[in-house]
Amino acid sequence: MKMNKKTLCLLLLFFFNIGCNDEKEKDQKIEFEKNNIEFLENEKNKIVNKIDELNENLKKINSSIDKITNNQKVQLVTGIKISSEPFNHKIEIQANVNTRQNLILFPELSGELKEIYVTEGQQVKKGQLLAIIDDSGLNEELETLKIQFSLSKINFEKTQRLWNKKIGSEIKYLESKAKYESQKKIVDQMKKRLSKTKIIAPFKGIIDEIKGKKGQILTPYVSPILRIINLNNMYVEALVPENHLPNIKIGSEAIVKIPVLNSSQKTKINQTGNYINPNNRTFRIEAPLKNIKKIIKPNLAAKILITDYYNQNAVMIPTKIINENAEGEPYIFKLLKTEKKSIYKTKKVFIELGKSTNEKTEILNGLKVDDIIIDEGSMIVDDNQIVKNIN
Repeated sequence: MKMNKKTLCLLLLFFFNIGCNDEKEKDQKIEFEKNNIEFLENEKNKIVNKIDELNENLKKINSSIDKITNNQKVQLVTGIKISSEPFNHKIEIQANVNTRQNLILFPELSGELKEIYVTEGQQVKKGQLLAIIDDSGLNEELETLKIQFSLSKINFEKTQRLWNKKIGSEIKYLESKAKYESQKKIVDQMKKRLSKTKIIAPFKGIIDEIKGKKGQILTPYVSPILRIINLNNMYVEALVPENHLPNIKIGSEAIVKIPVLNSSQKTKINQTGNYINPNNRTFRIEAPLKNIKKIIKPNLAAKILITDYYNQNAVMIPTKIINENAEGEPYIFKLLKTEKKSIYKTKKVFIELGKSTNEKTEILNGLKVDDIIIDEGSMIVDDNQIVKNIN
C-alpha cells in the first residue's frame, strides 16, 4: 500500500516519541542507580542498539519517500493542436526534355554534295536554302524537256483550234492532246526531281550539327547532311506507372525541374497515352515547356512532379509521430485535459492514413480539427498516462 508524505511523517514522529519515552525511563533508572557500573553499561548498550534500530527504520522510511516521489514525477511532452490546411500531393517521375522540331535532313536522290550554305549554330528561316546537291545534268535535261513540251503545246493548240472549227480528224486532235499532257507530266516530274537537289529548311530553327561534307557522294535516305532544331516548341515526356492512371488527366497541374540548369517551371499535362506498355506497365504523358532564354535543350534529364490529389481542408500531422502496433495498425496519442493546468491524460487513438509528403501525412479518420496530440515524446508514453504539455 502506498503512503503519502503526511503519513510517513506521523510514523516517524511516533517512533521518535517512543524512543524519547524509553529514554526518559532509562534516565530515571540511571539516575537512581548511577553507582552500579554494570547496570549503566547494559543501559548504554540498549540505547545504542535502539539508536541503530531507529537509524535503520529511518533509512527505510527515506527510501519509501524517494520511491513515492519518483512515482509522482510527470512525463514532459509537447503537444500540437490539429488544424486543417490545403494538401497538394504530387508524384515525382523521371522525365526527358524534347522538341517537336528536331530533324536530321537526308538527301532524296544520289549525287555529290556540291555546297553547304550554313554553319553550325546559325539561325535559319523556313524555306531557306541550306545546301545543294550536284544535279548531274538534270538541269540540262530539264531544258531539253521544256523545249519538247513547248513544241507539243504549240502543236496541240493548233490542232485544237482546227478541231474547234470542225477541221481535221479527231484522232489527230486526241494524239496531240495526249502528247502535250504527257510532255507536261514529264517536265513536272523533272522539276520535282531537280528540286530535290536543294536542301531547304523545313521550319524556322537553328543548325545544330552539319554531318555532311562538301564533295561527299550522298546516298538517298542514308547519308545525313545536317540537323536542324527549333527550341521554341519544347516539352517533357515521361512514363508513369499504371496505378496513377485514375488520378492523372489532361490539365493536371505539374512542376518540371531540370537539375543541371537548377530551374523549375509550372506546367499542365497536355497529353496522356491511351496505351499501357505491357513490358513495364506504364503509360506516356507530355507537358509543354517554355524556353524563352533558349537554354533548355532536347534530351536533358528532368523530373516532373504531377498533382495527383488535392484536399483544401486536409488534417495533416507529422509523419514521425505515427506509431504502429504489432499488427501494423497506426496510432497516435491524444491529450485529454484534466483539472490541472498543462496536465493532460494520454489516449491511444487508432487512425486511418491518407497520402504522405516527406514530413507530413494526411489523416482520413481518427482525428478532427482542434484535437491536441503529442508531438515530442510520443514514443515514450503509454495509454492513460499523466503528462505535462510544455508548449
